[in-house]
Amino acid sequence: MLTQASLPDLSADELAHSARVAAHLRDEIAAAGGWIPFSRFMQRALYAPGLGYYSAGARKFGAAGDFITAPGLTPVFARCLAAQVAELLVQLGGGCVLEAGAGDGSLAADLLLSLAGRGALPARYDILEVSADLRERQRETLSARAPALLERVRWIDAPPHAPWEGVLVANEVLDALPVELFRVTRGGYDALGVVCAGGEFAFEPRAADERLLQELDDRLGDLGLPEGYASEACLLLRPWLAELARGLERGAMLFTDYGLPRAQYYHASRSGGSLCSFFRHLRVEDVLARPGLQDITAWVDFTAVAEAGLAAGLAVAGFSTQAHFLLATGLEREVERAGNGLDAREAAKLAQAVAMLMLPGEMGERFKVLALARRLESPLSGFSFRDLAATL
Repeated sequence: MLTQASLPDLSADELAHSARVAAHLRDEIAAAGGWIPFSRFMQRALYAPGLGYYSAGARKFGAAGDFITAPGLTPVFARCLAAQVAELLVQLGGGCVLEAGAGDGSLAADLLLSLAGRGALPARYDILEVSADLRERQRETLSARAPALLERVRWIDAPPHAPWEGVLVANEVLDALPVELFRVTRGGYDALGVVCAGGEFAFEPRAADERLLQELDDRLGDLGLPEGYASEACLLLRPWLAELARGLERGAMLFTDYGLPRAQYYHASRSGGSLCSFFRHLRVEDVLARPGLQDITAWVDFTAVAEAGLAAGLAVAGFSTQAHFLLATGLEREVERAGNGLDAREAAKLAQAVAMLMLPGEMGERFKVLALARRLESPLSGFSFRDLAATL
């Protein structure tokens, strides 16, 4: 665990911004009577307009930010994903692509370029992005890397309710949905919320309300978890996914994120959960520190995602590790193509990036790909190498 002293020093601007976010959170806590559920703290710390981590102007992605995502490592990731998207668009006879939470725009740029090269451009590429700051960064990336395709891109504030056909892609979006923290007690569950104590934020347990009790009983009732076991659960998942799926008449949703099926996620040996923060590429256990300056994230219960999809009228069309998905969608071919003409230094960088995508201890097994589909008949080739849907 990193200590406060081991983290990089904050600039004066960073200190001032975090102080503003902390004041906003203290007001939230006071208005709620002195205690808020952790999901509320996480939502405001990440998404409060003009203040939250994803809503303010600090750089978040890449070497200069706090973390690197798969699209930022190498275009190979997007080119493999494009193979699956192109296959779906052909099966549908055309359609749109909707990207939820497009980060810095790298995935959108590389997907569009790869789809153009395959002759499978979507009629439109929508980006669902709530952060004005990230929208601007995405526009800059697309303008620089795929200017001829920018006219196909449209930014939207909410999932489309009008009927549409196509493919939704969401890379490292589920892990940023606010979660509830809980602890197993002798008679049920406590919710771990946030209070303000001596000017600092701290956790404080309270008996779980009926909504959280019901959700945890449904998810964990048969697992026999011991008293004192603690973890997290995303209660927003089902309504969030239902809203995403509302207008999709025919097509698929492809989710990529770090996570596990439920039986592994809530295994007795994993008490303490997966919640953490990232700050300048360092994993930070204190998720209440430096509000507005560090990401807050939790692994994904992919069984819950599948259940939310079924409740929204979708079917599970495949579940795989990222490594198996990339192999099935042409990784070897794309690596060979990307390596053509590279000097020794660039070739070494490519090899390192691919290793990050594929190795079990990196993204290869920790990251999973889940496909949810509506009115599709043919199987998805991305899950032909190994489909783990039965583990959900």
